[in-house]
Amino acid sequence: MTQPALDLVIAALETIREKSDRAPRASRTLLARLQVARAAAARPLALRTAHATPDDAAESAVPSGDPGAPNKAELLAVVRDRVRACTKCAHLACSRTQTVFGVGNPDADLMFVGEAPGVDEDQQGEPFVGRAGQLLTRILKAMNFAREDVYIANILKCRPDTSPGTFGNRPPTPMEMQTCRPYLVEQIEIIQPTVLVALGAVAVEGLLGTRATMRELRGRWHTYDGISLMITYHPAYLLRNQAPSEKRKVWEDMLQVLERLERPISERQRNYFL
Repeated sequence: MTQPALDLVIAALETIREKSDRAPRASRTLLARLQVARAAAARPLALRTAHATPDDAAESAVPSGDPGAPNKAELLAVVRDRVRACTKCAHLACSRTQTVFGVGNPDADLMFVGEAPGVDEDQQGEPFVGRAGQLLTRILKAMNFAREDVYIANILKCRPDTSPGTFGNRPPTPMEMQTCRPYLVEQIEIIQPTVLVALGAVAVEGLLGTRATMRELRGRWHTYDGISLMITYHPAYLLRNQAPSEKRKVWEDMLQVLERLERPISERQRNYFL
């Protein structure tokens, strides 16, 4: 598809989405794919063919059916740019240091979803970098994963604001989660992980719209849009409750994740306590 044609399609879809009572049959992810394709089409031909072999040139002359062949990182970058500019929650846009989009491998089989950035995440622009994040990193290491192997995101992309003089974090409101949730939906649609892990009850509510105790939810498989979903305690809970029995519950949940991913599990891992 040529650049002028892509421009017309994108402009029409965006106009319909913004002004019509009937939503177009095009997801934000599709729009992102079109935008990436438009950027690829806009690159000078010399740049696109500078390193091409004769065989490459012959192939490029034939329509591939995949304009610009956008990869997942490019698609996520388009969504990230929209998140950075987002002011839908005006009070959060005013109070945040920066947005916290997500981090990790765009092609990950395993994706973790938390609730919202804390003060450390707000400062650094990366999810799970505070004490809870350090514990999550240790859990990943015990699973034989590095942070770079998985993808980590939150329901909210801004830190929930707090009253002046107060300390700690507050949970997101239902309205904040509803407003920000489409960004997470796009991330999941692009990454298409094999397994999702929801960390804590707020993440569960944001993903499934379900309110229940962790005792009722964790330790068994659920489904999100056809993707296997494991629910477990948020690492912050384990920092507050150091009981070995609670830590073991989280690890048992992670063993189920490893089994679903068909990863080898050693005897040491089966006997491991956090």
